This record gives sequence, C-alpha cells and structure tokens, in this order.
Amino acid sequence: MEERLINHYFFIETYGCASNKADSNIMINLLLNSGYIRTNNFEEAKYIIINTCAVKEQTENKIRARLKHYSEYQNKNSNKKIIIAGCLPHISDEYINIIKNIIPNYSAIVDMNSIINIVNIIRDIDLGIENLLFKSEKKIDKSKFPLLDSINKITGIIPISEGCLGSCTYCCVKNARGKLKCNDPTNILDNISSHLDKNIKQIYLTSQDCSIYHYNETNLMDLVKRIHNINKDFFLRIGMINPGFFINNFEQLLEIFKLNKVYQFLHIPLQSGSNNILKKMGRTYLISDIIKKIDILREKFNYLTISTDIICGFPGESEYDFYRTVNIVKWLKPEIINISKFTPRPNTKAKMMTQLDSKIIKDRTLRLSKLFRRSLDTINQKWIDWEGKVLLLHKGSEENQAFGRNFAYKNIFIEDYSGDYNEFIKVKIDRVEGFNLFGKII
Repeated sequence: MEERLINHYFFIETYGCASNKADSNIMINLLLNSGYIRTNNFEEAKYIIINTCAVKEQTENKIRARLKHYSEYQNKNSNKKIIIAGCLPHISDEYINIIKNIIPNYSAIVDMNSIINIVNIIRDIDLGIENLLFKSEKKIDKSKFPLLDSINKITGIIPISEGCLGSCTYCCVKNARGKLKCNDPTNILDNISSHLDKNIKQIYLTSQDCSIYHYNETNLMDLVKRIHNINKDFFLRIGMINPGFFINNFEQLLEIFKLNKVYQFLHIPLQSGSNNILKKMGRTYLISDIIKKIDILREKFNYLTISTDIICGFPGESEYDFYRTVNIVKWLKPEIINISKFTPRPNTKAKMMTQLDSKIIKDRTLRLSKLFRRSLDTINQKWIDWEGKVLLLHKGSEENQAFGRNFAYKNIFIEDYSGDYNEFIKVKIDRVEGFNLFGKII
C-alpha cells in the first residue's frame, strides 16, 4: 500500500448517545470530503479518534481502559496519532488533566464545539505539534453539516439542539455540553433532505432533550410537521422527551404522533417512581401527572412503544421509594428500559449526598431487571396477526434473515429474505419472542 494512502487512514471509536454518534458522523464526513480514508481497523489508521461519553461511571471505566491501551499501542507505534473527543475530558475542570495522565502521548483533545475543525487539527498534528487542546465556548449549529457519504448508512442522525435547561443533581453532561442552543430549522430540513436524497429512509432527531426545541417561532411540533411534509417516504424518530415537557406541552405530542411518518415511539426517562427521589434528583414533575397523560396517550395510540430510563440506588432511596419505582414500571409496561446503577459523577450535587451501599444498589438493579424481563413474555402478544408496512434496514443475525421496523419502532425479523434493504414491504406478524416480532412478507 502506498505511503500516501496509509497516512490518510483514520479510525473512529464512538461511545454514548445519538448526539455523540452525530458528532462522529460530522467528523467522518469532514475527513472523507478532505481526502482521508476511513478504516474499521485501528491498526491500519494513522489517526485514531476516540469520541468519549461521561454519563456513567461504568462507561468511563471502559473508556479509561481503552485510552490506556491506545497509549501503550502508540508507545510502540510512534507514527500513530491519537485524538480524544466527546464529553469525558470536559465534565469538570480536573478531567482534562485526568485524561492527560492516562494518555500523555495524545495528539489532541477536542471539545464538542471544535469537532468541525478536525481537518485543520489533523493538519496541525502532521506539522509535528502534539498535546493540542481545543476548547471553544462558541456553540455551533451542527445541523449545517449534511451527509457526504451514504455507503452502508441506514439512518440519518440529525442534531436539532445541544445542551439543556435542566439542573438534574446527578448529571455531569451539562458541564460538557453547556447551555441550550437550538439549531436553525432551515438547516435541519436541508440536512434531512440531503439524507433522503441518498435513499436513507430512517431519520433520528437527536439532542440532550428534544422536547425543549424552540427556534424563534418554531417549536418541536412545527419542526416535525415541516419535516413530515417533505415529499419522500421515510420514518422519523423523535429523541428523548423530558417528562416536564410531556406534561406541560402534551398537545404538541398528540399532534406529532398523528403524523404517519413519525414513529409512535416515546422515550421518556422517568428515572424513579418516587416523588421524593425525583425531588432529590432535581426532576420537576410528579408521577401522578405522568400517569394521567400516558393513559390518554395510550388510549389514542394503542400500539405506542414506550422507552424509559430508571436509576436504581439514588442517594436517600429507601426500600419504599424503590417499591414505588417497581410499581410504576409494572404499570407503565415499557417495551424498552435502560436500568442504571447509581454512581456519583464528578462535580454534581448528588456526589455530595450520602451514598447507599453498593450491595443495595446491585440488588435493586437485579430485581428491577428481572421484573422487566418477565414482562416481555406477554407484552407483545397484541402484535400477533398484525399486518402493515415495515422498513427493512439491514440483515438479521441469522442467515437469509432481514431486520426492520414498523410504525411503532418495533423490532421485526423476516425469514428467507434475499431482497434489497432501505425498502418498505408489507408484513404479517406470526410469532413473538420477547421484544422481537417475526413475520412474513404478504
């Protein structure tokens, strides 16, 4: 292989949420457009980019181990250049130094506002400059960066805002992502149109909190309606909706879910079923208000898929508080649930609170996980004999198997399929296994 090509190979490893994936996509496309070549093998690459996440201690520990591995690898291969992006270095003032100590031979640390300069950063590195640090307070409109390469892409991830308005006592991400900035709806629509023109038929709107989108006179409902009116056949997924918005702007959601291109999928992170713990968390809503609204929503949209997040073992959580969480999960019957053991994160109020014993946290996490797994035995029986449109996205795990989603964002597997992907087909469901639905083309 020519030396010129070797020197143009880059590898990117991404952790965390859809916003991080969107950031990685921006860097990938900027590099591809400048003549760099992506590889899925870090050993082939000259430039190794690690896009980090800081939400959970468990993820941080995994990233720390990975950075240490790359540091040792670079010591033996001095021509390799390591670039660290994402939230982790920026969640508190001391964390940049923590990262530097883990991987002192890094080439650059890049914050979320500086990723658009990745090409120039690499060019500076090639001039022999090392240990670069890029941290900008100027928020950028990331929706301005369209997809430039659509090979193997099945989903367009479009950032509609960055940052949040919340003050959750356990969250360190706001320290890194900062205050809310909403992106220009014109840029968002142009970006989505660019994806759809490249035959991508699944679009995700992402941010730390999609519900608070508001740009001049355009709110979330206005934005979604404008996207829905694009004259293409596609599915649109709305990202995380804050429970406070769910309560106070409920009519917007009702209008959004009536649109036939929008997945009837609600990601609403309750975090706890106890009002007492919600108050300690800085979450400004009551469980009773959530219940009333979800009852209405499910009455209007019988097949609505609900996803939620729960934190087990938050400081001060009593057995009774946990019992309230168990009850809300039993009632809610979410199709998807992200259960997390509480771990104190740097520079948060929750870190200063009296912590629960780790054995208690582990026990509650296991109990809730078992409850959820048992619910999957019956939760999807209503889908037997359903017929309708499915978007085929990619191959399944078995030979000649295809994977797709229907209007409710359900996992659907089709056997004995040898056709094209990114196509809509009509399917009848004949079997259910836990979360997954299995069907045949009709």
